[in-house]
Amino acid sequence: MKQKKFGTHGPDVSVIGQGTWYLDRGDRKAAVAALRRGIETGMTHIDTAEMYGDAELVIADAIAGLPREKLFLVSKVLPSNASRRGAITACERSLKRLKTDHLDCYLLHWRGSYPFEETVAAFDELVAAGKIRSWGVSNFDSDDLDELLDVAGEGKIACNQVLYHLQERAIEHAVIPWCEKHGVAVVAYSPFGHNDFPPARSKGGEVLQALADAHKASPRQVALAFLTRLSSVLAIPKASSVEHAAENAGAGDLKLSDAEIAALDKAFPRGPKPRGLPML
Repeated sequence: MKQKKFGTHGPDVSVIGQGTWYLDRGDRKAAVAALRRGIETGMTHIDTAEMYGDAELVIADAIAGLPREKLFLVSKVLPSNASRRGAITACERSLKRLKTDHLDCYLLHWRGSYPFEETVAAFDELVAAGKIRSWGVSNFDSDDLDELLDVAGEGKIACNQVLYHLQERAIEHAVIPWCEKHGVAVVAYSPFGHNDFPPARSKGGEVLQALADAHKASPRQVALAFLTRLSSVLAIPKASSVEHAAENAGAGDLKLSDAEIAALDKAFPRGPKPRGLPML
């Protein structure tokens, strides 16, 4: 599994990780098995959030007995809990549910009403206490990142987790360039879209299938390889079965040629820059 640096000062992390949104709504045993299979195949970057129902509890079952130092665990605080005291309490609650003593990164799920100064102070306190190793944000546009940078300073924001898939490439306009300039990792959530992956018989689907055939891969593996073609971008697809987990992991070492990237760029044009940053 190929790895990339997670932020300016972060460790190398698997380029393909594991998302867990809605993971608690299906078969619990199958979800645990899928996470375990993903870890075995090198997808040791596991993302969750306090908003994701019982996903943190599912992860706790999946990682029980595994060496903690080999995992990279990320969770998120809701904006409504992102006051200085609220964020610390929320983090401690997530740690208890995950049955671990620290998070490798802790994110503000999206921008809320609390001043950045409060949330950053909470994150800094959590770092000092050893409860988190780093912190970042999710669903932040470039102007939000500018404001946060003024508060936190360079080198403190580890990542920005954002919506990114073949049919939603808005972050390529300003967010990715901003993050690359400031050494911030970009983590793509919902990298297959939200129940709208390109159908096999669509024009884009045909391009994906042709490239998949050429690499003896699957269309979804090709999609992940395209999204993570840039040095700053990682992806966290969800898998609800061991088969899907293994398929996702297979994209970790898939490299597309410049011509193949150009073909996908043409099939799935990024379009004009939207007024606001898309998010789910």
